[in-house]
Amino acid sequence: MTTYEILLMLDPEQAEARQDDIVARARDLVEKSGGAWHSHDAWGRRRLAYPIAHKEEGVYHLVVFDAEPATLEEMSRVLKIEDAVLRHLATRHIAGSRTSAPRDEAAAPVAAPVETAAAETATAEGEEPEAAVSGGDEPEYAGAEEEEQPGEEEE
Repeated sequence: MTTYEILLMLDPEQAEARQDDIVARARDLVEKSGGAWHSHDAWGRRRLAYPIAHKEEGVYHLVVFDAEPATLEEMSRVLKIEDAVLRHLATRHIAGSRTSAPRDEAAAPVAAPVETAAAETATAEGEEPEAAVSGGDEPEYAGAEEEEQPGEEEE
């Protein structure tokens, strides 16, 4: 058996009970064919990059399971028929990987760069912060313009 993961994009206008029924039907398909259900991760409602079926948002679910290739084909066939499924993508799950929901940009804490943190620490201790850029005032790529390229002549 192979471990697969399917990312489902469901219609946000469907009732939550209907969305749960779709995931339950997928689980039943896997278990009836002798497969093993590993996990179901509801990622929630996300804004789409472009409208799909006149919908601006989708509800995402990630399911991970073990099954035979024939079971995956049957599940894909069923998901294509289902009107509440806007899109689905089945891939082979990589052992040891952990797929998780993408974080929202506003909610994600931003880590301070190492150079900035070192400068703040040095300033707090009363020392002069070290310069992050080595060399002169010009960027490192400035000298590339002065080099003559082969085949070019100066006027």
